[in-house]
Amino acid sequence: MKHVQLGKGFGMLASLATCAATFGTLPAMAETYVVAVGAASNSLQGRSAAKFAEDLQAKLGEAHKVEFYADGQLGDEKELMQKLRLGTVDFTLISSIMTNVAPEFAVFDMPFLVQDRAHLKAIDAEIVQTTLAAKAQSAGLKVLSTWENGFRQITNSTHPVNTPADLAGLKIRTPSSEWRVAMFKEWGANPTPMAFSEVFVALQTGTMDGQENPLTNITGANFQEVQKYLSLTGHVYSPTYLTSGMQTWSELPSDVQAAVTEVAATVQDWSLNEGETADNELVDKVKAAGMEVNVADKAAFIAASAPIYAAFAAQVAGGDELVGRAQALAK
Repeated sequence: MKHVQLGKGFGMLASLATCAATFGTLPAMAETYVVAVGAASNSLQGRSAAKFAEDLQAKLGEAHKVEFYADGQLGDEKELMQKLRLGTVDFTLISSIMTNVAPEFAVFDMPFLVQDRAHLKAIDAEIVQTTLAAKAQSAGLKVLSTWENGFRQITNSTHPVNTPADLAGLKIRTPSSEWRVAMFKEWGANPTPMAFSEVFVALQTGTMDGQENPLTNITGANFQEVQKYLSLTGHVYSPTYLTSGMQTWSELPSDVQAAVTEVAATVQDWSLNEGETADNELVDKVKAAGMEVNVADKAAFIAASAPIYAAFAAQVAGGDELVGRAQALAK
């Protein structure tokens, strides 16, 4: 993405052009690439994007400049997705709302589908970078890699959640994903989609009783300060996709494309490792902050999730086959 200032700077450019004619060709201006995320800078999404920007800058060298913005400085996920299409942002991370781009992405909203991170990498290689990436491309987006968002857990301010019956009537914030909303309705909760940036205040004021997110997002946004109970459900593995606009990607020089692809692959491994480490550390962090932690009855949740799989197979063309392909990749 080129940043060119016109107006009062035009005379300076003209003067520089005159100098160039007199003394020789000016050096080319550095190309600037913008990496932006809506996530908190200290969340794993934020840190993964920051590492990508830093490593890409090192790979490209001084001939290019990589700018990084987090904490929703340039917008939330929905706004950043639009900016990718407009070309005003070059790279971002998109998570649950990718289902709004193509319904097939909701395969990751199927409860307890992803077994572990090795399974996630296999799904990325065999399904995301083939079937799902093609769907995104037709919507003007280039999915470059699948990174860690994490296994999602439930927090609330009312009582521990051991079985779906414990969710009855609880006001739970979800991302803007129709399948996540359907899942929590099926389990008896009262789900409400809401931008991540609004969640802390909603929990603090009681507008929402609880929410569901990976531990890295829960602690990154300091939800432990306004929630009393953490229930380890691991109900969904939610990936985040390093994404560019198709037009932006097609206009990148081949050496820049190669650098982005290489750095994206190394950051994928880094983010997955960070997520696994965090799962082992952050429970202790929220306990120290005063949260009560319980391990939910996953068998009860799995049994209550059968209607979600049936609905996905009925409503998404090829949905049953897609689920089967993903399940077959588990070791």
